[in-house]
Amino acid sequence: MDISRMHSAILVFLMASTGAVADDGSDWPRWRGPNDLGSVPGGTYPVQLDDSTTLWRAELPGKGSSTPIVWDQSIYVTAPVDGNDALLAFDLAGNRRWATTFGPETAGRHRNGSGCNASPATDGDAVFVYFKSGTLAAVEQDGTVRWKTDLVERFGEDDRFWDHGTSPALTERHVVMARMHAGDSWLAAFDKVTGDLAWKAARNYVTAVEADQCYTTPLVLPYQGKESLLVWGAQHLTVHDAADGSTVWSCGGFNPDAKKLWPAIANPVIVDDMVVLCYGRNDRHQPRLHGIRLTGSGDVSKSSRAWSRTDTGSFVPSPAVYEDRVYLVRDRGEVECIDPATGETIWSDALPEGRASFYASPVIAGGKLYAAREDGVVFVANVQGDQYELLAENDMGEPVIGSPVPVSGRLLIRGEHHLFCLTSPESRK
Repeated sequence: MDISRMHSAILVFLMASTGAVADDGSDWPRWRGPNDLGSVPGGTYPVQLDDSTTLWRAELPGKGSSTPIVWDQSIYVTAPVDGNDALLAFDLAGNRRWATTFGPETAGRHRNGSGCNASPATDGDAVFVYFKSGTLAAVEQDGTVRWKTDLVERFGEDDRFWDHGTSPALTERHVVMARMHAGDSWLAAFDKVTGDLAWKAARNYVTAVEADQCYTTPLVLPYQGKESLLVWGAQHLTVHDAADGSTVWSCGGFNPDAKKLWPAIANPVIVDDMVVLCYGRNDRHQPRLHGIRLTGSGDVSKSSRAWSRTDTGSFVPSPAVYEDRVYLVRDRGEVECIDPATGETIWSDALPEGRASFYASPVIAGGKLYAAREDGVVFVANVQGDQYELLAENDMGEPVIGSPVPVSGRLLIRGEHHLFCLTSPESRK
């Protein structure tokens, strides 16, 4: 199978196994969108994010850092309600349809963290949520709870320096959670209908201090004809059989010098048969960027390495993929376009400097890149073709940690206090 056909097969498999629709901009069923690329190919989206383009803003009842999702004209976002973990549903006009609460929230440690760091995910049937408190739940589209369980109560405390960030991953039958921390680490799959534990697989590696602590979300993909999970963390990139969690492919060697304080935060992306993976500490001038081929089986630590760089990467923001190119927005606002096949830089530039850093991951919609800085400034740049042009610098008036979401010509931005919905003048017509 050639590369282009392999990529098409991957997308078809993902849509079939999770219930996600094609990437036409109408739904955003999980954190990085319908194909886990952080982008939509077309559509017209706003450049100026101000009163002239704001359709509505809805007040949120508490601080959360998760990214909203959209399915069938409903918006789902987590936020605490009266000190309790909660999932909220809005319609596309900004009206709150319902709020489902669970139990007391566990407050975040980091200034940007909260008990609602993990983003929801949906298969079009139920919405699945996880909270720092340990609550994992399936919620019907009318807000009733299908089932819930407490992963902290069942499997022990989550022992990380900072706040949980891993979101649920959905296979055809299961909702899968990963816990990679300073303790017993694992993947666990729960039946999406009943909540019963289907399997739990150990994922323990000896690492340098904090390198065992990870905040990434598993990706669902087909591998060697089977529904599989790609997991990044603890200095290892692994592929697991979605049926039982067994490891079928493993690539290590990402921290040969045993650098301390290197957790995995940025999620990898897949372009054709290449995994592009950020590691290291870009915030401490120790970036790493790797290209790993999804080929072979067993330990592929040497055979599957395509390229590696020590001069670029990202610590917190995850890459986005648009028109088969990988886009990095680094922690201090450097922007880089990468050829995933070779790892070479196609172009690089930088957003205007500020005192704050970037924690949200960038998204690209219709050739426009949206990058939110933690102080609430959202930059818009043209990245169509080989061009880079800064188009706007917009201050939302409150911190923004969640990633922007483009759907049907609307841009959703989750701030610390409000959920904003913006659109371009052309889309209003």
